[in-house]
Amino acid sequence: MATEQKQVLDMFQRPFKRQSQTTGDRPIVFEVGTRVADSPTQTLSLARSIPKGVVFSMFVRTHRLAAKELCDFFMEANNVSELSQRAEAVRGNLNEKLFIFALSFVIIRKEEMRSVRLPSIVEIFPSMFVPVITLEEMEQRAQESIPDQEVVVTEYGLEFSSTHLKPEHRVAYWREDYGINAHHWHWHLVYPVDLGVMRDRKGELFYYMHQQMLARYDMDRLSVSLNRVQKLSNWRLPISDGYFPKLTINNSGQAWGSRQDNTLMQDYKRNDFGLPPTDVSELEQWHSRIMDAIHQGFLVDREGKQIKLSDDVKLPQKRGIDLIGDAVEADSIISLNSPFYGDLHNMGHVVISASHDPDNAHMENLGVMSDTATAMRDPVFYRWHKYIDDIFQEYKLTQPPYTLEELSLSSVEVVSVDVDSRNKKNQLITGWNTQDFEASRGLDFNANMPVMVQLTHLDHNPFHYNIKLVNSDKLPMEVTVRIFMAPKQNERGVDMNLMEQRLLWAEMDRFTQNLKPGPNHILRASTSSSITNANDFTFRDLEQQPVPNDPGADGNTLFNFCGCGWPQHMLLPRGKQEGMPFQIFVMVTDWAQDKVVQPIRARNCSAAASFCGILDAQYPDSRPMGFPFDRLPMPMIFNRPLERTRDLTRLSNVGMQDITITFSNAQITK
Repeated sequence: MATEQKQVLDMFQRPFKRQSQTTGDRPIVFEVGTRVADSPTQTLSLARSIPKGVVFSMFVRTHRLAAKELCDFFMEANNVSELSQRAEAVRGNLNEKLFIFALSFVIIRKEEMRSVRLPSIVEIFPSMFVPVITLEEMEQRAQESIPDQEVVVTEYGLEFSSTHLKPEHRVAYWREDYGINAHHWHWHLVYPVDLGVMRDRKGELFYYMHQQMLARYDMDRLSVSLNRVQKLSNWRLPISDGYFPKLTINNSGQAWGSRQDNTLMQDYKRNDFGLPPTDVSELEQWHSRIMDAIHQGFLVDREGKQIKLSDDVKLPQKRGIDLIGDAVEADSIISLNSPFYGDLHNMGHVVISASHDPDNAHMENLGVMSDTATAMRDPVFYRWHKYIDDIFQEYKLTQPPYTLEELSLSSVEVVSVDVDSRNKKNQLITGWNTQDFEASRGLDFNANMPVMVQLTHLDHNPFHYNIKLVNSDKLPMEVTVRIFMAPKQNERGVDMNLMEQRLLWAEMDRFTQNLKPGPNHILRASTSSSITNANDFTFRDLEQQPVPNDPGADGNTLFNFCGCGWPQHMLLPRGKQEGMPFQIFVMVTDWAQDKVVQPIRARNCSAAASFCGILDAQYPDSRPMGFPFDRLPMPMIFNRPLERTRDLTRLSNVGMQDITITFSNAQITK
């Protein structure tokens, strides 16, 4: 293993157990090369103001400022060795989660560190993914194990965190999946708030990634006979579903706050994070101002200038959805007017996470909604984000439907679309699988052998798309192939028309393809999906794999910034044991109209580009994200359910196929 990769892994192992190299409040003194640095700017007063072992939240503005200070400090390192020296100098003084966030942010950002890869957040902070009772069982088994035994494995799985006495617990397997939560943490690491990250179409991607997350969640809710998620719109009514995480914070032993059923959102009056009091009415005011801007067709910047909102603009000018996304997420650097439009998304997370103890009278920690690595475990996360998504959908309703010219590609005909899985046509199978993680990389079990945890998760048999097309041009043509999937029926078992189905279309893949004149046959593996991150590297993976000399070389998809991406094992919804009908939608568009001119170095990391973009480059598709389902369909396309397929396929470049997803409730073998 390359020296740099080993140094990175050393920095990330048991970050909370290392001994401090400083004591008290003395300035931090460390050596970089032959230079000793010791100045007031290196006391990191903001970063050190967050105690060890407590909540660190990027939804809290004071914590974002602390993160920026520490990230700036680490960014001064010229290589991995200097970063390691700086990390060791301050490790013992800092909150563990803040420390790991800043290290990860810098390794992703600095070009000279692109050849190294981050280990899985599951192994860095096992207690954010595995309940404390399971960790205690692991420790006990480790102490009772035979000294020469290589590993101690503890299973954690199908029962998850609760019984099925409450309907919401039926989707605990989805909400508490390690891959989904690791994805959410990593996405917000790549696209952080208030850290000066100016990545292309950041606001729009904030909207799109979360909208797609909701579509996938609703698919699984329908799979277990639950209604689609309802937005948290009336904050004067109690939140019906509570949440008891059974996790500890930063491996510290401190428990996350729990929320009882029927807890009311209350004014935030805590003084432990340096935030001013925030009334629920302030959130309502920010919401009202953003909605006014949407209906008036413009935002007002800090100088009082009106900035028009429209998605019909030529890139790189910002689309309206991008500006709305910046305002809702409230990045104070990027947002046109954060003092006026507020901090709606982030403070909503904070207010909800403090609803059980809004004034800190009981000295309870915030709930899991305050952390990007744990928020998706809570049922209220989806209700909150459904409310946030409805703001974006309100804006999308103001945009004109796409024209036939924008939707069509007359020179291409999609003849047929099928999916194949192990010689079964249009029938996909899901079930359970397991993944092993070495929890002893992040927790000290006082054992002299690795201590493993085996996590059970949803998975599916591999499959591929089988697409037949005809290019009627006499010349080859470069095209974009867009693949979506949606459930065919609603909660009542009735076929949905396109208007009802619109927000349920989940992007499965998007790729470019060269079509020769005449018939063409595309065979595309599900593992090549443009939304997924196929590998979540453990410490052991990275120790055993060589690091390439050129991280941007063609074919090198392992060692790049990606880590970001939807987990491959959750690409498909669960489906039903008796089989559940879904539809595959394929649209072919002209790459000449879709393409974006990229710098040469943009080839470094393009995996999961649909959800994560490309590092140091523009988003690799000029169309609005979610096209063609991001706007209302043309009147010709949302008639009665039985006419849906015929109307859509009036477009020669569109193909649809009914498929069935069957949940086997058995072990999946790859």
